[in-house]
Amino acid sequence: MRKFILALLVLFVTSQIGYAIVDTTKVSINEAVSIAQKSNLDMQSYRLNINIKDNKIKESNRLQNPQIGVFYNFGQAGKGNPQQIGASQTFEIAKRGVRKSLAESEHELSKRNVEYLEFDLRMDVREAYTNLLATKSVLQTRQDQEDLLKKMLELAKEKHKEGAVSQIDVLQAQLLLNQMITEVNSAKYNVKTALYEFNKVINCPDGFYDTIEDSFTSDYKPLLIPKPDAKMPDFESISTEAINNRYDIKIALQEIEVAEKNLLVVLRKKIPDIEITGGYSYQNPGQSGDGIFKNGAFVGANLVNIPLLYNYAPEIKNAKLELNQAHLNYASVENKAMNDLKKTYEKFLTAQINLNNYNEQLLTSSEELIKESRKSYREGETDLTTLITMEESYRMIMIAHTYALADYYNAWNAFIREVNNEQFTIAPEAV
Repeated sequence: MRKFILALLVLFVTSQIGYAIVDTTKVSINEAVSIAQKSNLDMQSYRLNINIKDNKIKESNRLQNPQIGVFYNFGQAGKGNPQQIGASQTFEIAKRGVRKSLAESEHELSKRNVEYLEFDLRMDVREAYTNLLATKSVLQTRQDQEDLLKKMLELAKEKHKEGAVSQIDVLQAQLLLNQMITEVNSAKYNVKTALYEFNKVINCPDGFYDTIEDSFTSDYKPLLIPKPDAKMPDFESISTEAINNRYDIKIALQEIEVAEKNLLVVLRKKIPDIEITGGYSYQNPGQSGDGIFKNGAFVGANLVNIPLLYNYAPEIKNAKLELNQAHLNYASVENKAMNDLKKTYEKFLTAQINLNNYNEQLLTSSEELIKESRKSYREGETDLTTLITMEESYRMIMIAHTYALADYYNAWNAFIREVNNEQFTIAPEAV
């Protein structure tokens, strides 16, 4: 009874899990990017920083709140002395403007950071989409090979019945098929893992998404990828514009501006502020000395926040160090950007050459070779061991071609990420 209940429980849980995986929405790469841009939880959080910085601008431009006070003398101390009710107001000298300017620069920095994060998210979605499609392609390739191995096993069984081959051929074919079944199962797991990673990148709580395509095709346009025979421009013609377009360099420049304005804000702290006081003053008849009620007003002024005991030297030194740090960071970002751009440029060219080598030579020759090998075994001209060797070579080439395709797609995405230009195009085809 317990086993029966446990079996029902397992069936229920697996059915629920299966439903969760099956209940997906298939989307194109552009649709996936759009969904992530709109619904990604992290991006929704990041965008709030712009609103926070917007409020910081208003905060930085604030006026000092006034103070209201009462000065009252009691007893003999009040004889001949006025009672006072008044207010004081502190006016900052040369501080509000620079503080607001700093807040505006920080607001702009926040916007640039969000723009960079949005671009980064779009590229992450593209890469996750490509990676999911790559795992699907590997699975499709392995399933195709599984079907071929099943046919080879059936052929070996037929030839064994005819007495043309021994039982060893059947065992060898079965062993190879069993190995491929294991590889297919592993490939299915990889697809599920990539599917969850894809949805993790999109990070939308209201849906579960999958790619429209189930494998790589000869049509590269839907995945925003140029054809592998397209001609790439030389590096010098794209490097300058690419460096100027990079979000991280723009951010580094903005950080320099923020550091400069922060230094100015700190320097202005050394300027004293003015405090103006004023109010109503009066003497009661019993305290005026001559028995007459007297009233009037008072006014005064003070210099406050005079930098005598503390002159803000540590803050000034730190602000200068932060400015120097921002300049060094800019130089570092620019230097790294050039190296990363060069690296991804070379990687794409290499991936392009490798894929073209598979498309133009290896695939055609290997397909012809495997057809001849199967024909030879069917006609009894070669043994199963030779056919298995050819099948293994063919399988390796097909899998390698799939990985070469994935590498080509990923290399292009990596290059676009470094160029920071999703609209970057190259010549349609090499002549």
